[in-house]
Amino acid sequence: MLEWLLTGEIAVGGGYLSVPEVVGNIFGLGSALLGMRRLVWAWPVGLLGNILLFTVFVSGSLSNAVAEPLWGQAGRQVVFAAMSLYGWWCWRRTRGVDPGGVAVVPRWAGRTERLQLLLAAVVGYAVAYVALRELGSWGPATEAWILTGSLLATWGMARGWVEFWLLWVAVDVVGVTSLIRAGYYPTAGMYLFYGAFCVAGFISWWRIERSSRTTPVAPLADRVPEGVIT
Repeated sequence: MLEWLLTGEIAVGGGYLSVPEVVGNIFGLGSALLGMRRLVWAWPVGLLGNILLFTVFVSGSLSNAVAEPLWGQAGRQVVFAAMSLYGWWCWRRTRGVDPGGVAVVPRWAGRTERLQLLLAAVVGYAVAYVALRELGSWGPATEAWILTGSLLATWGMARGWVEFWLLWVAVDVVGVTSLIRAGYYPTAGMYLFYGAFCVAGFISWWRIERSSRTTPVAPLADRVPEGVIT
């Protein structure tokens, strides 16, 4: 079963789909659904998907169109894994503190936080582009965009910022065309669906943020569950 999960193929017409690519994206979708509901399980479910998708992109042999590894996509999964552990820790600290037992109350990033995001986006893209170009990644310009945007979006989700959904939309717009050209059709389809889902998630979190304004909520970093000594 483990061998099938990591190296199996699903026959489709005259070609095939990679099992880890399909299953990894299913886990990714599950993580997104749980994230929209602000449940802690979003993070460990996403982590499993990251592990599977890393095995897909680190080897170009799983694509029907390119032979080179997509180092940007592979590195993206490593970043996701690290950020998932951070987000898991953040949301576990605050689970049950907010009304309804959810892990986080959405809020807009502050002015300083947005400036930090912008600076991180510019620097992150420049560094990622140079690194991916030197590694010989296929399409370093788009790969750098996807890698940097994914990192910032996952960070924003961990912090509970409403803007993180918009960052995902920006990643998906580039990701769909890039992955289709590279031959990773299941992941491209996932990006397309996920883009529409992110719009719905943004609207959902925006409404929650608006309804929570009547009750002041401390920033995520300042909220500590009862019984925890700081």
